[in-house]
Amino acid sequence: MAAVRTSAEVAGNRVAIVAVLIITLIFLAPIYWIVSTSFKPRNLSTTIPPTVVFTPEVSPFVKLFTKRSQLREQPTPEEYEAAPWWERIVFDGGEKVVRDGKGNVQWSAYPNRFMNSLIIAITSTVFAVSMGTITAYGFSRFKVKGEGDLLFFILSTRMLPPVVVAIPMFLMYRTFGLNDTHIGLIILYTAFNLSFSVWLMKGFIDEIPKEYEEAALVDGYTRMEAFFKIVIPEAATGIAATAVFCFITAWNEYAFALIMTNRRAQTAPPFIPSQVGSGLPDWTVIAAGTFLFLLPVAIFTFLLRNHLLRGMSFGAIRK
Repeated sequence: MAAVRTSAEVAGNRVAIVAVLIITLIFLAPIYWIVSTSFKPRNLSTTIPPTVVFTPEVSPFVKLFTKRSQLREQPTPEEYEAAPWWERIVFDGGEKVVRDGKGNVQWSAYPNRFMNSLIIAITSTVFAVSMGTITAYGFSRFKVKGEGDLLFFILSTRMLPPVVVAIPMFLMYRTFGLNDTHIGLIILYTAFNLSFSVWLMKGFIDEIPKEYEEAALVDGYTRMEAFFKIVIPEAATGIAATAVFCFITAWNEYAFALIMTNRRAQTAPPFIPSQVGSGLPDWTVIAAGTFLFLLPVAIFTFLLRNHLLRGMSFGAIRK
């Protein structure tokens, strides 16, 4: 028999639904504004009141990937027609694409900074999750002397905000020649995410019954084989969740990337705000860079969605 709900309960449910929708719109509004601004003409990016309906353009993305200068004289009709479509967009904006002495297009530094972010975030995430899983397994399955103190020490590395230790880390990195290097940021982000990885993975591994491994050991598996063939598949949900959080932290990190890097290993977060047009910030270019910067996190989370959704049933078979 269906449950009978009172009018007060129905009204309460409707209010809750409306509240959820409002909160969702509030959280999605900045994302919508970034995406919409990345397709706006420059003259509509700062209008008051804001322009909501407009004809989308790809000129911000063209500007994001090219170096440009002021157009001092208009190109001839022949030059304009012979230019690629994206270069004609730059001409229409009163600028021209900068070329070297051989006539090659000078591309902006954004692709390089974007690739630096990918390399550093992915590598540091792999290291942090791998070492965190092994460490968490040791704490979960073996008696470690001073376990509570060690776990607290690991956690204490996250108690200070990164900016507090940025200057000492900069001085240390300068001494060892790690400033503005990929390996320097990878080590830093791995160490920063390791404590979070250990604590999160320990909770997941604690949920896996020890009898699974004991049965495998009885069947002739070694401890290492039992770890890789029994524990790792069972902890896939925890590994996926930990990887997502570690990747997001490394991907979005700003303070260390700003202080520790300058050119070779600089990531996208400190580079995007530096994008300016002729005299004034070109907010459409900044929005285009931010929009592209959001995509890898969204794609990575989407690819791991099945593992993340398994969290409701993780550890359902218990002792």
